[in-house]
Amino acid sequence: MAERRIGIIVNGATGRMGYRQHLVRSLLAIQEQGGVELADGDRLVPDLLLVGRNEEKLAAVAERHGLANWTTDVEEALDNDDYEVYFDALVTNLRVENLKKAIAAGKAIYTEKPTAESFEDALELARLAREHGTVNGVVHDKLYLPGLLKLRRLIDSGFFGEILSVRGEFGYWVYEGDWQEAQRPSWNYRTEDGGGIVADMFPHWNYVIEELFGRIEDVYAQTATHIGRRWDEKGEQYTATADDAAYGVFRLEGGTVVQMNSSWDVRVHRDELVEFQVDGTKGSAVVGLHGAHIQPREATPKPVWNPDVKDPHNYYDDWIEVPDNEQFDNGFKVQWEDFLRHLAEGVERSSYPFDFLSGARGVRLAEAGLTSSAEGRRISLDPLTEA
Repeated sequence: MAERRIGIIVNGATGRMGYRQHLVRSLLAIQEQGGVELADGDRLVPDLLLVGRNEEKLAAVAERHGLANWTTDVEEALDNDDYEVYFDALVTNLRVENLKKAIAAGKAIYTEKPTAESFEDALELARLAREHGTVNGVVHDKLYLPGLLKLRRLIDSGFFGEILSVRGEFGYWVYEGDWQEAQRPSWNYRTEDGGGIVADMFPHWNYVIEELFGRIEDVYAQTATHIGRRWDEKGEQYTATADDAAYGVFRLEGGTVVQMNSSWDVRVHRDELVEFQVDGTKGSAVVGLHGAHIQPREATPKPVWNPDVKDPHNYYDDWIEVPDNEQFDNGFKVQWEDFLRHLAEGVERSSYPFDFLSGARGVRLAEAGLTSSAEGRRISLDPLTEA
């Protein structure tokens, strides 16, 4: 067994997601475990070059984690032949320009989503990557969550029979920032800075729905900016121009209907911040980030509607918890391992399933959702299998 180094440029290393999920919980964790094990027994160990716009913050992160290599010059990083992978965790409106530079520099690319602010730009990235033979991947972290991995097991086992519908609830209360500090960055609430819950969450819902339930044929959505005044990181009031809630209905190839509510203005009364209820002819499941409960057809109660009498039945008791049956690792870290393993040993290096084209379909869904809300109509989506 030998150690093989792989150089990774981490752009956006001081941001919330770039630092917490990708640097600390993924790449540094992979280093600490001795790298990613490959099929031949070798271990692929990341060597990191941090990139950021704020020199003071970047230097502090590097010092905190004992990392010697960092720069505020992305062009300098891309010119460095010792680093063959470029990762992007910047704000969305800076992403396209940097991904194009990375393609031109001949780097393999792994990036946060959405890949672009517009479907046109996202599709262009997919075309450029194909033309340059760029190995590329997009973060699809929700698919690696314990709850959704359990849901995948249930689907593959045939537990549901025919899946009829999916109802999803996502969200929590994000403080306005006046009397308590907001727990999301202010740019999320400004359209001009690439913000909005549709742009943020619909790309997630696209790959979750595609991978678990089927292709989305059309979407009908209603968006809202429920809270119009917020306070930024400096305590200054600003006008929220982006949508902070979205209510979408997606019809899938085959007839399954998916309803997703996404909101930063909702107080949580459920077990987890996101939950999906999947109803099928043979059984149902309620799945969150970690937990999963099922109710097979044979154990389904037979309620009778009578609003004049308080119902004594505890419906929660009719559900069975799905066991873990394995130890689940951080979803971001597991996908990093999958991507690096594919890069190192993929027979068809351009065949990574969660690629720029998958990312483009997510951006298209967000764009279609906003159009649907603005025009008050259902938007059809044709199959998109090549750039």
